[in-house]
Amino acid sequence: MISNQVLQSTLEGLKTISRVDMCVMDTEGIVAASTMDNAENFREAVISFKHSPAESQVVSGYQFFKILDDMQLEYILIASGSSDDVYMIAKMAAFQVQTLIVAYKERFDKDNFIKNLLLDNLLLVDIYNRAKKLHIESEARRVVFILELDGERENSSLELVRGVIDARPGDFVTAVDEKSVIVVRELIPGEGSQEMEAMAMSVLAALPQDRRGEALVSYGTVVGELKGVSRSYKEARMALNVGKIFFADRQVIAYSSLGIGRLIYQLPIPLCKMFIKEVFEGKSPDDFDEETLTTINKFFENSLNVSETSRQLYIHRNTLVYRLDKLQKQTGLDLRVFEDAITLKIALMVVKYMKYMESQDY
Repeated sequence: MISNQVLQSTLEGLKTISRVDMCVMDTEGIVAASTMDNAENFREAVISFKHSPAESQVVSGYQFFKILDDMQLEYILIASGSSDDVYMIAKMAAFQVQTLIVAYKERFDKDNFIKNLLLDNLLLVDIYNRAKKLHIESEARRVVFILELDGERENSSLELVRGVIDARPGDFVTAVDEKSVIVVRELIPGEGSQEMEAMAMSVLAALPQDRRGEALVSYGTVVGELKGVSRSYKEARMALNVGKIFFADRQVIAYSSLGIGRLIYQLPIPLCKMFIKEVFEGKSPDDFDEETLTTINKFFENSLNVSETSRQLYIHRNTLVYRLDKLQKQTGLDLRVFEDAITLKIALMVVKYMKYMESQDY
């Protein structure tokens, strides 16, 4: 249903153009929007007019018009004045409101369709039948973005995102929970990862300063058919969750950049515990001191390059070699050997994943 705010804005715009005061009331005589000071006084007249067969009527110097939706009475518009000019203005205003009702209803139907599509609540045959009725292109390149805000999502967030993305006819902005805003973006030929990253950054930049730091944006991969939109949504959702675990320093996370993190995220916890026990022989990476962890992380960042790592840590090469030898004695893993380095890297990621999952349980 169209909001009273939209109705009020419409009447104010019409008054600015026509200089005619108008009022829109529902079928119970409750004011929905008005530029008049005495709108409440028309309640009895509206209820009486509702039961009359007339589509329009002049009552005490005011024009009354019925506004229908699928032959069902929705509103009654009242305009101040009984001249032919006011009659034409009121008739156009009634038509404008009726058009808005149809447009908002269609948008609501599309919104419901997109929500069910994202959540995989539709059969394949239903997807294409409903898409055809709603004039939604079934074969187009699309990708799903998720904007998540810390705390409950404000209603204004939806309109904010709609204004930022330079919406195209095939784009949809919706929400399926209290924290997220979802964008189904239709891509034009030639658009790819660079344009998707730029859009994600523009959504972040448009947020109010006090909310920008706590927001995350993720996106899935591009799909070519409407039925694939739910897959892109699931990928974006996974990117959001995996990003919180392994990429805490990022605010924009693409599914395609998750790497091994998305595999670890799908491991059962008992299997993770078994793996850690085998790798560290009952010990825990939590036993590593800060110096050891810094050395390990920097060594990985520099692709196991001893010289570059020692330079960035501002230590002598021999000092770094000593630390690596010490770590080898503790764990049995030599980080200068690629296979051992991979084992430790995965183990540290698994530990981080386990800690995150434990924190979600409480």
